[in-house]
Amino acid sequence: MESPLVSKARQFATDARASINHVRKYTGEPYITHPIEVMEIVRSVPHTDEMLAAALLHDNIEDTGVTREDVEREFGEAVARLVMELTDQCHEGNRATRKTAEAARLGTISPDAQTVKLADFISNTKSIVAGNPGVAKVYLREKHRALEVMTAGDPTLFQRALDLIEDAKTSINFRP
Repeated sequence: MESPLVSKARQFATDARASINHVRKYTGEPYITHPIEVMEIVRSVPHTDEMLAAALLHDNIEDTGVTREDVEREFGEAVARLVMELTDQCHEGNRATRKTAEAARLGTISPDAQTVKLADFISNTKSIVAGNPGVAKVYLREKHRALEVMTAGDPTLFQRALDLIEDAKTSINFRP
């Protein structure tokens, strides 16, 4: 049974994604399948309802017309803070510069936000490796750098993320 907060976040995220007809790259599925998978991964380790709600809302500010203010008004300060920690903040320079800065920033976010970000990485890695091994190699290098500093999140998810990188060494000949 989902809490009212998580149910409301699920509906809010579903509506925000549907409003822009957002689908997943590589699979063509409705995009909401990704945040739901991230939430389920977070649910598999110690968590709070705020973490589950943030998992459902984690890409909305980047991808839809949803603002921090919308999230805070609907879900409160704790969820809004987590969502902002999960929202990419680095927009200056080329991709390499942005991703390096973002990796460093991820080392400073709260343990709860790192746990959700690890779940996001796990979900994304599976679809990117299966859908586009070339892009996956770039993505995994960027995430490998982030994992070097994201040491405060859930240790089980951290190990799962490392295992996915290790698996990619064989499955797609990935070299960090």
